[in-house]
Amino acid sequence: MAITLVNPGGLPEIDAYRQVSIATGSKLVFIAGQVAWDADGVTVGEGDLAAQVEQCYLNIGTALAGVGGSFDDVAKLTVHVVDWTPDRMPLLMEGIARAAAKLGVAPVPPATLLGVAALDVPEHLVEVEATAVID
Repeated sequence: MAITLVNPGGLPEIDAYRQVSIATGSKLVFIAGQVAWDADGVTVGEGDLAAQVEQCYLNIGTALAGVGGSFDDVAKLTVHVVDWTPDRMPLLMEGIARAAAKLGVAPVPPATLLGVAALDVPEHLVEVEATAVID
């Protein structure tokens, strides 16, 4: 594996992600922000944040598999959520958990969560981009 995830002493341990990733692979993979589109470009889970988060993570898994990788190779995630408020965290975590169960992984690389005013189309509530490193 090209990525090692750690929580160094002196930093808080967060269940949803690790504070640091150490990359030792040779191939950098930058995945465009994934939204809740299925393979046909149809929005999944309109109005349902958890369903859209799940689809975004599944799309990242598909993109990674297409280049010979998996979530184990992800060094960093950036999550953009429309009209973010902390009370929406359970929905975000539910979507991640559902995707993790389907993918058979624990997607916990370092992550940044950003609240945004809007995304590409009004029905998209979340967009997730990933950077991976593959041996």
